Amino acid sequence: MAGVVERRSIDVVPDDERHGSAVSQFTLWLGANLQITAVITGALAVVFGANAFWSLIGLLLGNLLGGAVMALHSAQGPRLGLPQMITSRAQFGVRGAVVPLALVIVMYIGFFASGSVLAGQAVGELTHLGETPGIVLFAAVTAVAAAVGYRLIHTLGKIAGLVCAVAFVYLGIRLLERTDLGTLLADHRFGLPVFLLAVSLSASWQLAFGPYVADYSRYLPRHTSARATFWWTLSGSVLGSQWSMTFGALAAAAAPAAFVGHEVSYIVGLGGAGLIASFLYFAIALGKLTINILNTYGGFMSLVTSVSGFRGQRTLGPRGRSAYIAAIMLAGTAVALLGKDSFLTSFKDFLLFLLTFFTPWSAINLVDYYLISKERYDIPALSDPAGRYGAWNVRALTVYVLGVLAQLPFLATHFYTGPLVAPLGGADISWLVGLAVPAVLYWVTARRDTARTAEPAAPHEDQAPAGLGG
Repeated sequence: MAGVVERRSIDVVPDDERHGSAVSQFTLWLGANLQITAVITGALAVVFGANAFWSLIGLLLGNLLGGAVMALHSAQGPRLGLPQMITSRAQFGVRGAVVPLALVIVMYIGFFASGSVLAGQAVGELTHLGETPGIVLFAAVTAVAAAVGYRLIHTLGKIAGLVCAVAFVYLGIRLLERTDLGTLLADHRFGLPVFLLAVSLSASWQLAFGPYVADYSRYLPRHTSARATFWWTLSGSVLGSQWSMTFGALAAAAAPAAFVGHEVSYIVGLGGAGLIASFLYFAIALGKLTINILNTYGGFMSLVTSVSGFRGQRTLGPRGRSAYIAAIMLAGTAVALLGKDSFLTSFKDFLLFLLTFFTPWSAINLVDYYLISKERYDIPALSDPAGRYGAWNVRALTVYVLGVLAQLPFLATHFYTGPLVAPLGGADISWLVGLAVPAVLYWVTARRDTARTAEPAAPHEDQAPAGLGG
């Protein structure tokens, strides 16, 4: 069991513990995206007014754009051997990184909760226990799997990818038996606002993986090609998400009244009854288990990173690991049980609103890693508030805040709509602004900072050169 349960948390993964190949990123992210929440995300493009034809094109464009940003983060994993969010200390300071980290933790608890509601329905039907026990059982299994760690997560990704692929192929055939694809795609009328909405939905879906994607590539051998890591991550995530979202968009276009609000029962009913229904409930639960483990594991890493920035802790024992994971699980389960009867639109809007705070982080992190620091970080300094990265980087935090504020005029949710949304026909392009503005501001302000652009003070095995063309 000692070789199965992960020992590492936020510390560097040494070379003798590195293993696997970049292909593992394809299977993990394919399995993580072949799941019901992605189906619902695709359906929302049609529900909010886009026709199926332009919804599919918009969803693909958003998946490619957001997926490229997400995959650039993934390529940092083999290079540094570190979890994703701890690298934020190089930009915001060892303690200043707690600002984006706190919001990341809230988001992952929210995603855990929303996923548990849908999976709890499937588990409740599969076990005949009912929805509430189904949610609790699902959450407990998620926490145990997250505690085991990296190897189990990748194994589940492979299994979920295979099982859910079979389920979605079957469901796609059943959907096309009930409706005519040519009729669904016959309407080619183009509306810019609803097209941009489809792009934003899928791009936001991909960007949400950014704060933890390198957590699952950091065990790859140091010599792993950054280009291979990028392309395998991108292809797995885009294929899985576009597959799920396409099914959701077509299902919503074919039978909006039957699908919307009854997603789990509609999908299972589409497939059939008896053993087939049981298999589909299992596939839904397994798909959500994969992504909820990622949310729990990522939330655990972010929570440890936040606390350790003030306590100076670099390693974490099994008991502490279990305590952090239990905290994430309990918080997510509580939110799921409170919101299970409505699966509130406002709650979804809250999660999308939180994404407003992650696009600036993503832009700053990528500009710093690839353009300012040239893929070289002083690893020991990431744990030293008195080191080269300091405790608080006021310049980076200011750029981050400006990046968040710049998005507000373009943001469209049920509880807040910016003043520039109406002139754009109702389109939400906040995520584009959230990437562009802080990227430019950070590059301008940080490129002349000699403390940031200078080579690390001393050679270190965790700073060996490796580029995206490697």
